Amino acid sequence: MAWRIAGINFDHFHMGDLLAFAHSHADAEIVAICDEVPDRMDQARSTFSIPEEKVYSDFEKCLIETQPDIVILCPAAARHAEWTEKVAPFGVHILMEKPFAASLAEADRMISAMDGTGKQLAINWPIVWNRSYRKCYELIQDGAIGEVREVHTYGGIRGPLWHGAGKLEKEPTEAEKAASWFYKESEGGGSMLDYLGYGTTLGTWFNGGKKPIEVMSMWDRENTGLEVDEHSITIARYSFGLSKFETRWGTFSDPWTTQPQPKCGFVIKGSEGTLSSYDYDHFVTLQDDSCPEGKRVDAPAPEKPNSNPVEYLIDCLENDRPIEGPLSLEISRIGQQIVDTAFESAKQGRALPLIGE
Repeated sequence: MAWRIAGINFDHFHMGDLLAFAHSHADAEIVAICDEVPDRMDQARSTFSIPEEKVYSDFEKCLIETQPDIVILCPAAARHAEWTEKVAPFGVHILMEKPFAASLAEADRMISAMDGTGKQLAINWPIVWNRSYRKCYELIQDGAIGEVREVHTYGGIRGPLWHGAGKLEKEPTEAEKAASWFYKESEGGGSMLDYLGYGTTLGTWFNGGKKPIEVMSMWDRENTGLEVDEHSITIARYSFGLSKFETRWGTFSDPWTTQPQPKCGFVIKGSEGTLSSYDYDHFVTLQDDSCPEGKRVDAPAPEKPNSNPVEYLIDCLENDRPIEGPLSLEISRIGQQIVDTAFESAKQGRALPLIGE
């Protein structure tokens, strides 16, 4: 069958990337795009040659007239629950662009909205498809470093307005910052809510789904004049040790062009070795007793159905398999628990037990 896909809400520029995956899939068809601000769809209309009759500003009309099987949603973080609740009653599978939500309560609303529909909800974390992270997970599963004891991550970019779909570069103005939801606390903006979920969700994937006992976090807002943070550091205490998750808007360079220092990626310490895995690398570095100086392990490009989220979701649906890993609600919810606790910890200035337990 040809999977009918609609892209609804263009708050996040990643919509263009996700529609590109749908456009290139042999068994998928873009049947509609929809946004309350029509101009935001101009690039997608042109890039994918979407005819006027498939372009909507009313989501209900869009869903009723085009009857998609899958809806890709890219709203502002604070509106993920709202949009899931709007779309779920139409009996569609949903691919939600990261983060899971702006809060655990909203994440749970999303889960409840999908309950009873018989449809899947997947949360896309774009770095999941990076070859180095997939190889890192494979090595952990194979026991290459024993039991995971620590996860350290540094995640960031120059800033969310420095590029658009397809990583098209641009330099944002102060007026664009002031108008963007990325810089509004009420809309779930800030580097912590934008990037911490990457580290905590993939970190949870790497450590086998384990949860921390408590979380301590700090952010830098006082020195920026902004209402959201551009830098945060979170420490999570597990029964087996400490892990650290750092987020940054304002890296010296973007990792997909030139890795900044510190490098964006993960360092994982196990009971029998260590792994380092960085954004967009074609290898991971493994350190163990047989090679204490560390050795590179090639990370081949992911193959179908594990090279992008649209491909993966369709494969799960066609083969009646549950969504697993970072896209699953189980792993993403634990990541959200850590984010919520970190956010509250930064506000209160103290360590807190994991929220939602």
